[in-house]
Amino acid sequence: MGYFLQQLINGLALGMIYGLIAIGYTMVYGIVGMINFAHGEIFMIGAFISIITFLVLGLVGVGWVPLALLIVLVATMLLTSVYGWALERVAYRPLRGSPRLAALITAIGMSIFLQNYVQLLQGARNKPLQPVITGGARFLEGGDFTVTLSYLQMLIILVTIGLMVGFTMLINRTALGRAQRACQQDLGMAALVGIDVDRTISLTFVMGASLASVAGLMFLLNYGVIDFYIGFLAGVKAFTAAVLGGIGSVPGAMLGGLLIGLIEAFWSAYFTVEYKDVAAFAILVLVLIFRPTGLLGKPEVEKV
Repeated sequence: MGYFLQQLINGLALGMIYGLIAIGYTMVYGIVGMINFAHGEIFMIGAFISIITFLVLGLVGVGWVPLALLIVLVATMLLTSVYGWALERVAYRPLRGSPRLAALITAIGMSIFLQNYVQLLQGARNKPLQPVITGGARFLEGGDFTVTLSYLQMLIILVTIGLMVGFTMLINRTALGRAQRACQQDLGMAALVGIDVDRTISLTFVMGASLASVAGLMFLLNYGVIDFYIGFLAGVKAFTAAVLGGIGSVPGAMLGGLLIGLIEAFWSAYFTVEYKDVAAFAILVLVLIFRPTGLLGKPEVEKV
């Protein structure tokens, strides 16, 4: 029982990270109708900005962990948002009226470009970070297996829940959220009623990049090592999570991320760890066969 609970905690924490990345995929698809395959690299850039900010804070003598984390979080979200905005403005906006295949090829090209861009600037070696948050709470200590809920896992869960609540309120209760929902339904009609479509789409990319940057920071703190290639596999898994939950659905993206995290954790615990990715993708295939719209997705209705 203790081992099961430990893997449940580990899977939830990992799933939260995947869910934050998956939201960026589902937001862009919901409004523009395209898959931003460079979003995984935005997550990777967020992780690199985080580690660079930690190094700068260490050089200037900022040693109080809560203050350092707050500064790193704000700096990472702001700087990574610039990359998200530039990606949309330079690579995707000129192709908005083009066939979807052109935008798809551009997204893959931008993914490769960003990987090599970071590799040239930061090198191909792994970048380690000493543990910043240590310790945790222990449960079931008298049994055969002691369950540990680390302070870092608590932080990941609390930050993710806080971001989801704030993000949901932004979409449901603000003018920007109404504009996003209008663009999701019909870009042409949204423009006719006075919505600045270009601005709304740019802000959507910025918001998705901000959430991915938080995921990058959490990934760095959780694993303590990053490289220029981490965005590819994490991006593929987050895309899988978005499709699993229902592409275009924000709650579905978070649900899909949690499911992917739990599948990985339990498969690694009870079966061979080498096939954990295969298990996650196999679940995706089954969902697409029996429920093509995903768990929370809605079928598209063609209007004629």
